[in-house]
Amino acid sequence: MPEYEDQVYEAVRFLQKQMKEKPEIGIIAGTGLGDIVSSINITESFAYSKIPNFPVSTVESHAGRLVMGTLSGKPVLFMQGRFHLYEGYSPREVAFPIRVMQMIGIRILIASNAAGGINPLFKAGDIMVIKDHINLTGSNPLVGSNWDDRGIRFPDMSRVYDIKLADIVRSIGVEMGIDIKQGVYAGLKGPSLETPSENRYLQTIGADAVGFSTIMEVIAAVHAEMKILGLSVITNMNNPDRPEPTTVESVLEVAGKAAPNLERIIKKVVERIDGTSFG
Repeated sequence: MPEYEDQVYEAVRFLQKQMKEKPEIGIIAGTGLGDIVSSINITESFAYSKIPNFPVSTVESHAGRLVMGTLSGKPVLFMQGRFHLYEGYSPREVAFPIRVMQMIGIRILIASNAAGGINPLFKAGDIMVIKDHINLTGSNPLVGSNWDDRGIRFPDMSRVYDIKLADIVRSIGVEMGIDIKQGVYAGLKGPSLETPSENRYLQTIGADAVGFSTIMEVIAAVHAEMKILGLSVITNMNNPDRPEPTTVESVLEVAGKAAPNLERIIKKVVERIDGTSFG
């Protein structure tokens, strides 16, 4: 752990030297969703490869850029692309940016992802507020020695996703005329997509959507005592009785079409975040 701590501190010192304002909101853009950066008034931008000890995105559509700036008048830290277990990164490496955010002072995390739909009432293009998750990766970023001054050994996971933030999204959906779904996100390691039997199993255990990200970051964010909003764009439907092949191209196409609505939602969420309510 001391080596890991030192690596985090080095990345934090690098970023703090560049900061014009101290952000309290961190945003992670999932597959095909990085273009929502267009709403940010950018003050600084760094390729992940330029930040000491930062992992590097290897997946198509993950630009691999850390952006500082303002969104809806509030300073934010924006990750244009993330890291995954299936890329070969360890759970702690996937969660490395969360530790950096924690030490910078981020209190609210907005994590978006592209996901396959499990709930038969969903359709491709829907936006789902994550109300809970199921960790099926077999991994956890808190395994090993605990970073005691950054979080407790056994963090409670009974209320991972912030109810107030979810309510804000639903009210925004009503205003925008968007049918915002809510549901349980199942996290797998990947990169192979699900078999029909696996999709049937996911339905049986109560999953509404499935993907290969978010879980490691969110567990670390809970440990860091952040308020968390999870948003999934449903890019394809996984019907175990009528399975259809899924391609990266089709996922990116659907995510790209849904991105403008997600961008508007995140922008409005940030606008409505009141420090007194989320302190």
